[in-house]
Amino acid sequence: MIPLIVNADDFGFSRGVNHGIIDAHRFGIVNSTTMMVHTPGTEHAVELAKQYPQLRVGIHLVLTFGKPVNQNVPSLVDEHGFFKVDKNYANNSGVILEDVRREWDNQIQKFLSFGISPAHMDSHHHIHAWPYLTPVVRELAQKYNLPVRNAFREKVEDIPLLSDVFLDGFYGENVATEFFTDLHQKAEDKGTLEVMCHPAYIDTFLKENSSYCNKRVQELDVLTNVTIQSPFSLISFK
Repeated sequence: MIPLIVNADDFGFSRGVNHGIIDAHRFGIVNSTTMMVHTPGTEHAVELAKQYPQLRVGIHLVLTFGKPVNQNVPSLVDEHGFFKVDKNYANNSGVILEDVRREWDNQIQKFLSFGISPAHMDSHHHIHAWPYLTPVVRELAQKYNLPVRNAFREKVEDIPLLSDVFLDGFYGENVATEFFTDLHQKAEDKGTLEVMCHPAYIDTFLKENSSYCNKRVQELDVLTNVTIQSPFSLISFK
């Protein structure tokens, strides 16, 4: 059997996102999520995480949305104090590694302050996979003993990986039951597989702050109605 992690990103973004993720866990195939620590739904997400301990919760590190946890990261913010880092690596210049290290370390520390420990780490828009940020990712992964989402395009050294294979294709036009029923065609039989998803119920904050909105409800519908078939087996986290 191939161990399968179905991870819902953006836990903590808003209450609608949180409720969608929890329903995808309770009534569907989501067995893992990653939480933002600086968004309006964070405290609500923490409460839910404590109510549903079988839902594995990691940290969703951020540099591209909202305001930083640490106020002393000048290369990462604009004149209004909001993150200015673009999700496209080529559009950025002047990002200082020490600012990234300081901010992400503080985000992890804030996560720990909620009384729960992150099970793994990934990032909003996969920016942790930028080669430029590899030294910071390696340092934090080792410091906090956290496996990292395997979104890297090239092999990385001394970074523990969450899975052997990572799929981010369940998104946009590919949101359909067939993504999971045909999963064997997308994954190689060589270890643990992670599938990323973004289930949610639409609320005002999500509608006003994310370009990826309506599809999240469709994701939730698929995730709560599909059955995982052999040779895949959902990992049970306790």
